[in-house]
Amino acid sequence: MANIKSKITLNVELDENRVPEKLNWTAEDGGITNEEAKALMLSVWDSNAQESLRIDLWTKDMPVDEMKVFFHQTLVAMSNTFQRATQDDKMTATMKDFCDYFAEKLELNNKE
Repeated sequence: MANIKSKITLNVELDENRVPEKLNWTAEDGGITNEEAKALMLSVWDSNAQESLRIDLWTKDMPVDEMKVFFHQTLVAMSNTFQRATQDDKMTATMKDFCDYFAEKLELNNKE
């Protein structure tokens, strides 16, 4: 059986100071073609070095209030992924408690 490959493409348009002005992404298998984004966070696990490699980018016109919501939703998604990957219910509950605290402190509950 042949291996199936899937490609995700990230395009970053920079200004003269190398600050992101535009972010676009394509994931044809997901039906996404050159979709605009204001921010992205990408983590890659390097098993040899036993460390996480990260790319965090946002456009200079990304509103701070949207960045706060983006962070909250990312933290919630990470909690869900942690649960699926580890089945560690106790730590997942702790992570979700933090997500609730984060949202409360930033007063996001009435905005999302």
